Parts: sequence; C-alpha cells; structure tokens
Amino acid sequence: MFVPLHDTNPLKKINYPYVTVALIVINVAVYAILQTGWFIPLDDENLTAFAVVPAQLLANAGGDTAFLASGAVLVPERLTLVTYMFLHGGWIHLIGNMLFLWVFGDNIEDAMGHIRFVMFYLMCGIFAAASHIYMLPHSDLPLIGASGAVAGVISAYLILHPKVKVWVLALWRIPIRITAAWALGIWILAQVANLFFASEEAVAWWAHLGGLVSGALLILFMRRRGVVLFDRTRGGA
Repeated sequence: MFVPLHDTNPLKKINYPYVTVALIVINVAVYAILQTGWFIPLDDENLTAFAVVPAQLLANAGGDTAFLASGAVLVPERLTLVTYMFLHGGWIHLIGNMLFLWVFGDNIEDAMGHIRFVMFYLMCGIFAAASHIYMLPHSDLPLIGASGAVAGVISAYLILHPKVKVWVLALWRIPIRITAAWALGIWILAQVANLFFASEEAVAWWAHLGGLVSGALLILFMRRRGVVLFDRTRGGA
C-alpha cells in the first residue's frame, strides 16, 4: 500500500482550497474535542449515537431520534449519515484519511468549485453509508470515518488526473514518485480485494466501494465546464 505525501498538480481555477482545509480542520477538531476526552468526554456507548448503525437506522426509519446513554437527545437517526463522516477510530485512522484528502481533495475542489465540492464530498459519504447499510442491513457495528467520502475524492482524482506524479511512501517507509494511476489504482484494487478476502469486520469495505462508485459517477456531472477527463498532461517535478 502507498501513503500519499504530495502531488505535482497545481490549482488552476481557485486560489486556495478552503473547503478541503475546512474539512480537515473539522475532522481533527471533532476528534480532539470529543474522542480524546480532552474537552468533552464521549464514551464508546455514546459515540455510537453519532455513528451509522445499519440495524438501528433501519429500525428507526420512521424518523426516530438517537439518544445518548444518559437519555439526552443527540441527533436524528438519519442525520448520522452525515455525522459519522467526522468521527474516527483512532489517530491512525484520522491521519490516513486526512492525508488522502489533503493531497487529492484540493484538485477536485479546483475542478468543481467550493460549493459543489462540499456537496460532492457529503454525497459520496452518504452514498458510502447507504452502500454499507444495503449490504449489511443487520449489522450492529457502528460505521464511522471519512473513508467513504475520501474514496469518492480518490476515484474522481483518478478519472481527472491519472498521469499526474505523486510522491508516496511505499510500505510506509520508502519514498517514491509514481503516477496517480499506479498509486490510486493499487489502493482501489486493494479495497475490492478486501471485500472477498478480508476477515476484519471492523473495516467497512462496502462503504469504501460505495464511495468510489459515487465519486466516479458524480465527477462526470459536477466538474466545471471545460474540465477534461483523463487529463493527458503529466505533473512536473
């Protein structure tokens, strides 16, 4: 697997990726404030009230509200389709997702514009959760993390800029420079392979796949006019 570090793909339409940076800040802030217990302690039982739990969400499809263990109203059950994206299972989970978002999100934001990128990101995350629920409707394991939304960013980037050069860490320690097609293509193949061979139920592979599919479809319609698919230009040094 590759850990992305930096791409050589300058912005063309926007001056700064405000939405990408804001998403990263929100994710880090939520983790620091709620999940580390530094400011507002949130135990595992109450954390699931923000997460997508397929069996619970389908049981409350009529619009019931999720509750904290203490009995205080938290969020409507359907709203967990959004809130789950901003929770993470640990620092490694958080850092991994944010690295992919930082390296590749800015160019998708550039290709769409700020407002459309917000919509794109949330739609990918919601579709990822929906895919997970559809495939595992009886699961009572909480789904958390930005992986589904980030997977949408990854597939969109691969469709727009497959030949751009990307610096990655191979095997977590060896820096190499390869095309996005290799770096992201291998990541995508790994997600598909894990659907059939992985035994780790804690990882929502169907959500990853749902995010990938939604990102690939949405980029076709949400990109700015004039943004070409499968850009043939190669990134510089």
